Amino acid sequence: MAMQDKHPRVRVMQSPLGRARGLGSAQTGSGTWRLERVTAVALLPLSLWFVYVVLRLAHADYATTRAFVGEKIHAVLFLALIGSLFPHLALGLRAIIEDYVRGELTKFFCLFAVNAGCVLLALVAAISVLKLVS
Repeated sequence: MAMQDKHPRVRVMQSPLGRARGLGSAQTGSGTWRLERVTAVALLPLSLWFVYVVLRLAHADYATTRAFVGEKIHAVLFLALIGSLFPHLALGLRAIIEDYVRGELTKFFCLFAVNAGCVLLALVAAISVLKLVS
């Protein structure tokens, strides 16, 4: 005797459109996609500039580093880097969480933690740069 399923299967007659509802695009992903690309393009030159800064200040003392970062142009570039990096990071982690984390409650808390962490780190970084300018 074949083992039967505990729950009987119910076959629902639906049109192809009815089966597809809720599975496809909600027309809201293009803004996120565009923001990811804009931040990525902004991060290219800013990352190269940051590597230059790290190499230039690798053996500098605290006073030299503070004076360098305290210059207005470098402070603006640091703030632009922070303003591009953390949203890009949050969007990338959000995509990973939405794709791989199961359970709505777990997904909600993971997304909340990522967004809160990125906002907090961005604020700390920005305040640190602004403190050096003043």
